[in-house]
Amino acid sequence: MLLRLSALDADAATAVRVIAHFQALLGSGALDAISLVRSTAGLAECAAGLELPDGRRARFGPGGAALPGEPEAVSQGAELGPSGRVWLERPGPPGPFDELILEWMAIAARTLCGGPAPAAPLAPRPPGPPDAADPALMELVLSERESDHDRARALRLLGLAPELPLRMVAVRGAPAVDAGLDAVALLGRARLEAVVRVTRTGPWGTVLVQSPDTAADSPAPALRAAVADPRRGPDVARDTARRLRVGVGGLVPALAARDSWAQACTALRFAVAGSPREAVADHDALGPVALLADIPAERLAALPEARQLDALAAQPNGDLTIAALAAFCRTGSLRQAAAELHLHHSSVAARLAHVEAALGWRLRDPEHRFHAQLALYARRLATAPN
Repeated sequence: MLLRLSALDADAATAVRVIAHFQALLGSGALDAISLVRSTAGLAECAAGLELPDGRRARFGPGGAALPGEPEAVSQGAELGPSGRVWLERPGPPGPFDELILEWMAIAARTLCGGPAPAAPLAPRPPGPPDAADPALMELVLSERESDHDRARALRLLGLAPELPLRMVAVRGAPAVDAGLDAVALLGRARLEAVVRVTRTGPWGTVLVQSPDTAADSPAPALRAAVADPRRGPDVARDTARRLRVGVGGLVPALAARDSWAQACTALRFAVAGSPREAVADHDALGPVALLADIPAERLAALPEARQLDALAAQPNGDLTIAALAAFCRTGSLRQAAAELHLHHSSVAARLAHVEAALGWRLRDPEHRFHAQLALYARRLATAPN
């Protein structure tokens, strides 16, 4: 995991090493002041010290040698209470991860004072590129069997805050492509102002998105823009849209992440590869339409309108006919549908006329357009790959 993290984000790899170091110390069952300070000094590559309220003191250099006397130059420290503290003695300015090291050193030191360790802090990293996550931790976060305590611990180890809400995103790509890598690439282009953790769960890319702004909007628009990113060239964007589908879950308390994951998987069934606009489906935007996903696929496939759409899709260029119908139902405008599909409006008009003749609809009639949209949803849900 660290090798993959290093390839994606060197800072993320270092932060994971720091957290893993102190988690190992806390879980060893044999933590003492000397081992804590000596190991911290080695990790930080500078002298470190500790002073506990009961008078115990320790100070070690980065090479593991005990240092006598008082600290010479404290570069950064953290208080343990009214009379305790931990510190680092780094020549020059503090290192980029000194604050994270001291936070976790203080957590470990407080356990030596006889009290329980406080909740682990969120790693002091601003929103940035998506980071690869440990699949086992992601499984804990989404588990129905684990306790709230265990899920909160897994969230902290992932660098997330259990007290802040989050969203889940499901990404599905081509069968031969690693869905986790697809998700990392997509979320990297989206540049969300959030902490993003990505792993692969079977054929899905599984994504946790947590924004410091608890009222943050859905990431769906940014993800659609990332699918259709023109900077990569039209051919690359079209290829991405042809093979990528994304489902966005709703905002939920972090300990209920599995609820958002279920919503993301439901939304994924409504997503259609091929159109940047429809490649990303947002559960919140679906509203009551999401209830259609509760109907068995075989019942949806048996609807006469869904069968008629299947017949249209099987004709030459039938996929473009279905895409034109979907774009028109969504926008209600011939010209907007044509612009979205990069077709001339007369071409879209001809395809819609073919649909009207085959199914007996008048698509300018809102009621008929509503029936067409429901038929599209039914066909989509009946044929969506797992």
